[in-house]
Amino acid sequence: MLVNDKIIKRRGSLRLASLVLTSLIFLSSFAAFAQDGEKLFKQNCAACHLPTDKTVLGPGLKGITERAPSEQWIIDWIKNPDALIASGDAYANEIKEFSPTAMAPFGYLSDEEIVAIIEYVKNYAPPVEEVAVVAEGVVETSGSGTLDEGTLRNVLIAIGGLLLVLVFILSSVRRSLTQLVSEKEGVEAPEELGTWGTVTNWMNAHRGWVGVIALVLILAFLKWGTIELMNIGVYTGYSPTQPIAFSHKIHAGQNGINCVYCHTSAEKGKTAGIPSLNVCMNCHTHVAEGPSGTDEIAKIYTALDFDPTTKTYGDNPTPIEWVRVHNLPDLSYFNHSQHVVVGKIECQECHGEIQEMGVAEQHSPLTMGWCVDCHRTTSVQVADNEYYEDLHERTPSWHDGNPVTVERIGGLECGKCHY
Repeated sequence: MLVNDKIIKRRGSLRLASLVLTSLIFLSSFAAFAQDGEKLFKQNCAACHLPTDKTVLGPGLKGITERAPSEQWIIDWIKNPDALIASGDAYANEIKEFSPTAMAPFGYLSDEEIVAIIEYVKNYAPPVEEVAVVAEGVVETSGSGTLDEGTLRNVLIAIGGLLLVLVFILSSVRRSLTQLVSEKEGVEAPEELGTWGTVTNWMNAHRGWVGVIALVLILAFLKWGTIELMNIGVYTGYSPTQPIAFSHKIHAGQNGINCVYCHTSAEKGKTAGIPSLNVCMNCHTHVAEGPSGTDEIAKIYTALDFDPTTKTYGDNPTPIEWVRVHNLPDLSYFNHSQHVVVGKIECQECHGEIQEMGVAEQHSPLTMGWCVDCHRTTSVQVADNEYYEDLHERTPSWHDGNPVTVERIGGLECGKCHY
């Protein structure tokens, strides 16, 4: 009887363990499912739709499961909207009347992937902006807690000034004590030399120390001067005010628009280029209001002489005078396509987390030393790279197990950048 009870208890424990394990697997798979939905949404839908009720190029998708006839209808619409419209479906034709812009078919998406997107939209919650709260009497600080170069220099100057004041005070105390001792001993006090006289007298008596101090000061001045001269023309952190308040955070970050959608020449030429306003109008023909209202988008319409009501263009367009953020001297050659296409370098490597910048700024110093350091440490992606495939086969020294850096393929030759 006791044996049977033990067996029953053991089976119950196994069932409980199985139930817990199954629940954990289900929950983890649901989390992965939701994550995949977010990724799929950003890859396929974010250019025209938001997971909120706000209309961009297409309507906001919040509440889509309540508006659409069924989940299967949504799947059919995403895969082939033209076929659904041609079938005479009432809701599909109603959507067509709402937006004259045709939706592209996404037949390559599976039913499971579309369902993942639907689940992401259903469970979407807008991100909460973190606001730093500073208590009364507490000074808010930023950064890593270390002093930057300018602050450190100011601190050293302040310390030097305090030491100089201390020298004058001690010199005055020394003269007063000397006079008191002379009066007490009944002897004539030595001649007053004054502060400068005392200093020169000490310098004559300690010429070796004076030479050491002078040498240290000269070296410190030369180091400071060299650093200041090297920083001429370096504009790290430069963030000019633009004629239109364009936010990379909204476009590249929240809406997930690929950088090369606007900067098309980054993959095809030397410069990334300034996007034409016609690129902006791909979306803003229908999107007349942004997070900051209508004022900034209205500047695009004014520049293009565009009437958002009739959606027609006039004959008096005017150029937008954008302020350049990144600028290299004419003596330097840099090719975007060489780095983006061949080198497979992400934009963020040089421009920082541009998708988080409300206002674009220069992230990297763009100095020669910065470029050289990158060429010395960056490995060339020779594997599965047609550009280097033949060269890779003809260079046995590359197969020594060490990383093939840009330096190893001649990336530090002067003529590569200066011609």
